[in-house]
Amino acid sequence: MLLMLDLNDPRPLHEQVTAAIRRAIAGGEVAPGDRLPPARDLAGALGVNANTVLRSLRALRDEGLLEFRRGRGVSVLRRPDPREALRDRARGLLEEAAKYGLGPDEVADLIKELS
Repeated sequence: MLLMLDLNDPRPLHEQVTAAIRRAIAGGEVAPGDRLPPARDLAGALGVNANTVLRSLRALRDEGLLEFRRGRGVSVLRRPDPREALRDRARGLLEEAAKYGLGPDEVADLIKELS
């Protein structure tokens, strides 16, 4: 499993690691039932602290994507639902738009202009 982080990304590292693992699962690099490498190995490959990776793994477990088993490591339970992920991002976009005084209809118009 090849994971990459963008050093110019302003998001906290744990969020970047979470997103990278989620993309690997969604993209089929790891399938449901597959075990992930140990957190220390992932941390070493990414150049981050093991606690950062553990925080990301716990977040993905809380989303229902991963399963922790004592003595067996971390396994993939299911692939993420793309609509669910996009719904979260759309919610964030609407919140950001509201800060600029734009409503949902105006955001929809902007999206239609882009497509």
